[in-house]
Amino acid sequence: MARTVVIEKTGGPEVLQVVEREVGAPGPGEVRIRHAACGLNFIDVYQRTGLYPLTLPHALGMEAAGVIEAVGDGVTHLRPGDRAAYAAIPPGAYAEARVMPAAQVCPLPEGISFEDAASIMLQGMTVEYLFHRVWPLEKGQTVLFHAAAGGVGLLACQWARSEGIRLIGTAGTDEKCALAVENGADICLNYRSGDFVEEVKALTGGAGVDVVMDGVGQDTFERSLDCLKPLGMMISFGNASGPVPPVSLLTLAAKGSLKLTRTTLFTFLADHARCQAMARHLFDKVESGVVRPNIGRRYPLEQIAEAHRALEARATTGSTVITL
Repeated sequence: MARTVVIEKTGGPEVLQVVEREVGAPGPGEVRIRHAACGLNFIDVYQRTGLYPLTLPHALGMEAAGVIEAVGDGVTHLRPGDRAAYAAIPPGAYAEARVMPAAQVCPLPEGISFEDAASIMLQGMTVEYLFHRVWPLEKGQTVLFHAAAGGVGLLACQWARSEGIRLIGTAGTDEKCALAVENGADICLNYRSGDFVEEVKALTGGAGVDVVMDGVGQDTFERSLDCLKPLGMMISFGNASGPVPPVSLLTLAAKGSLKLTRTTLFTFLADHARCQAMARHLFDKVESGVVRPNIGRRYPLEQIAEAHRALEARATTGSTVITL
C-alpha cells in the first residue's frame, strides 16, 4: 500500500484526497519506483481544475525522484536499487510508490539529491527544450521570459547565463525581480509598476527581442507579441493566468511576420532516446554547477492542498517539493 493523492472530481484544492492504494508489480516495459520526493507544477493545477481533462478518479503529480524497486520485462536502462527521477505521463507522482512506464524514467547521478531532482525534472527539461529544441537560441540573442522568478524562470535565468544568452525577465514584485537577476537575468521588469512592452523596446533600442517564452498565458500573451522583432518567435508553454484566446494569423503578419507555437514538454519526452538525452543535458548542467536547483518551499504529502493554494496565489518562488 502507498499513500497517494487522487481527485474524484475537478475543483479547488479541497478536492485533493490522500488515500491508501495498492501498488502492485510492474508489467512489461514498466518499473515500480519508491519515491523520496515529488515536485509541484502548474500542470497539476490545470489537471485538478479540469483545464486539462483527466478520466476520473485519477492520481495527480507529474515528477518525482526515488529508488527503483522492480522492473518489468524489456526494461534495460534501469535495475532494482537504481536512483531515478522523471517528469512523465500519466499523472500519479504524488505517491509514496507507483508502477509506471519505464521509458521516461531516467537514471539519477549520485551527486544530485532526490529533493533537488524532484524539483527540477519537469521545470529543467522544460528549459532544455525551450532553449535547444523549439527555437535553438544562439549566444548573444535576447529572450523575454515571463514569470522569471518562478521555478521554470529561475532555471531559465541560470541556463541563459551559462549559454551567453541575454534574458529579460518579468515578475510581479521588486523582490522577485531581484531574485531573477541574482540567478542570471540581464534585467527583470516589475510588470505591476511599468509597461513591459515599452521597457523591452527601450532595452533593445526599439528592435524587440528574438524570442518570447511565456508560461503565463492570457495576461501577457497579446502584449508579448509587441515585444518581438520582425520574424521573431513567440513560444507559449503555459496558462498560469488562464488560456490564451484565439489568435488571428493576420495579427502575426501585421506585427512583423511573427512565428507562434504552443508547446508541451511531454511531446518532446515521448521519444525515449530524446527524453534520456534531455535529462542527461539537465543533469550535466546541475553537476557542473551552472544550474542550481532552487527549492523555495517544502510541504508534507498531507499538506498538498495548502501547497496548491500557495502556487495558485503566486506566493512561491523557485520550486516547491512535496516530501514523503
